[in-house]
Order: sequence, then C-alpha cells, then structure tokens
Amino acid sequence: MKKINLAIVGATGMVGRTFLKVLEDRDFPFENLYCFASKKSAGEVVTCKGREFIVEALDESSFDRDIDVALFSAGGDISLHFAPIAARKGVIVIDNSSAWRMDPTVPLVVPEVNPEALLSHQNIIANPNCSTIQALVALKPLYDTYGIKRIVFSTYQAVSGSGVKGVSDLEEGLKGNHQKACYPHAIAGNCLPQIDVFLDNGYTKEEMKMILETKKILNDETLKVTATAVRVPIFNSHSESINVELKSAFDVEAVKTLLSNAPGIVLQDDLSKLVYPLAAEATGTDPVYVGRVRRDESLDHGLNLWVVADNIRKGAATNAIQIAETLLERNLI
Repeated sequence: MKKINLAIVGATGMVGRTFLKVLEDRDFPFENLYCFASKKSAGEVVTCKGREFIVEALDESSFDRDIDVALFSAGGDISLHFAPIAARKGVIVIDNSSAWRMDPTVPLVVPEVNPEALLSHQNIIANPNCSTIQALVALKPLYDTYGIKRIVFSTYQAVSGSGVKGVSDLEEGLKGNHQKACYPHAIAGNCLPQIDVFLDNGYTKEEMKMILETKKILNDETLKVTATAVRVPIFNSHSESINVELKSAFDVEAVKTLLSNAPGIVLQDDLSKLVYPLAAEATGTDPVYVGRVRRDESLDHGLNLWVVADNIRKGAATNAIQIAETLLERNLI
C-alpha cells in the first residue's frame, strides 16, 4: 500500500488522540502527518509510530500543502467551515461530525457495509454516528441474506460518547459530587433516556440519527426503523439490543454461522459458559461483538441480537481510518 500525506483536524481531542493510536496499531501508511487543533492547543506535541508531531492552529491556509486525506473530528461547525476549504484544495476529508451525514452529495460509509459508496464523492466523506456503525456491521449480513422489514434499536451508550465532559460527570458522580456539566441529570447510578436534544416528534436527535443514517447507508427508504437511545453510567463502549423482523425464514444456527464469518464481527454466543459481548471487554478493540442471537417468538421471522463495540475506536476513529484504507486499497487516492 502506498504512503500518503495525512492530516488530523482535532488532534488533541478524545477521538483525535484515538486517531493517532489507531494509525499506529494498524500501521497506516503515511509519509507525512500534520496535526491541527484550536489556537489554545497549538504547540502541543503528540506522538504516533514513535515520531513526535507539533500541533498547529487550524486556519484557512492549513491545507495549502500536499495533503491527500484529512481526518476531521473537531465538531460540526468546524467541519462545515473547513471541510469545503480542504476539499477545494484536493484533500479528501473524512469527517466524524454529523455535519455532512445527511447531505445527499456526501457518501455515508461503513467499509464493511457499503464501500461502493466511496466510488462517488466530492472530496467529503461522512463517518456515521457511532451507534449506527456498530449496528449496521451486525445487520448487513442479515440484510443481504434474508432481507429486513423492520428494526428496533435500543442502545445503552457510554459517557465517552459525550466527550471529556461526559467522562468528567461520571468520574465526579462516582466520588459523590453529582455535577451536571454535561448531562441534565446526574449520570452516576442512573440511566438517562435522552441523548442529545428532543425534537418535535418526541425522539431525540441521536435516535433520529440512527433511523435516518440506517436508511441512507443501506440505501433503503422502505425500511421501517425506530430507536430509543439511553446514556448509561459506564465509561466506554456502547451496547445495543437490536430486534429485527426479517423478510424470510431463518435458522438460528445458520444466522450465527453467517455472523461469525462476516467481516468486522466477532461472535460471542455460548450461553452454557455465560459468554456474550461485554462493554468492558470490547474497550480498546476494533471489532463489533455480537451475541444473545435468538429467535423473537412474538412474530414471524423475528430475531434478537446483542451488539457491543468500542464507540471511540470502531464507532469513530477506526471506522474513519478504515475508510482511508479502503480508498487506498481501491486506488481511489
């Protein structure tokens, strides 16, 4: 694989620092690496692959150099302003914010699910929502083999999904200081059935992200999808209960075999040994873990899954880097 010139926008944030770790873990082939952040972070030193990189303040001239790909994780406003600037200068932007996900001209990509979407982009590619990514890695083999009529998502999402403020709220709450710097209620010892703001239809923005992104990634507007997203008091890795109504009959053991052979999935399903996916064990890893595979006996062709993944790695940094790897593998850079 050829080496490219790579940039990270938001290099000192939680996902930005994970970009650096994943680039190292996966031995991503970069020649030069440029790290950008806000003015207050300029001058910090970060490391990757044994090399040190000085963080620069992001400005409109930052992309006036030979950069092939830029990984963005600095918030929607930054992406809306700077991604088009980089794109006009020939940089392929892979953006982790929600800013571009539903733009019809921007592909929304999970490499194990819809890599063909990378064939048509205008130098901006969107990374899906973390909870959507892991769900669709698990669902794509079922969609291709049996067809899907309806999906019910119930998510149990870690505080790292809210960034450092969410982590701080839980840390302080566990000490007995129930601060609310991030969440509207104390998170320690609690489950909050609200992620992001409420919309007019009673859903939260997070829930609608999952619904709309699922349809876009699978390119299926006929799909019936609903979601309830809950913030839970654990530090990292999201867990999801997914109920699916398939279009055709299935055998549970055949489904398990299908999932165990699918890219990006590790099947953990041995009830005799109490083996099923756990958030604590998923943290720090890249796969999507699937278990508790069982028939929903309340309807024809119903299936239940328990799906767990590290939301900062596979749900953000790793998926973005896999997009860049796929572009390289397909000679699209």
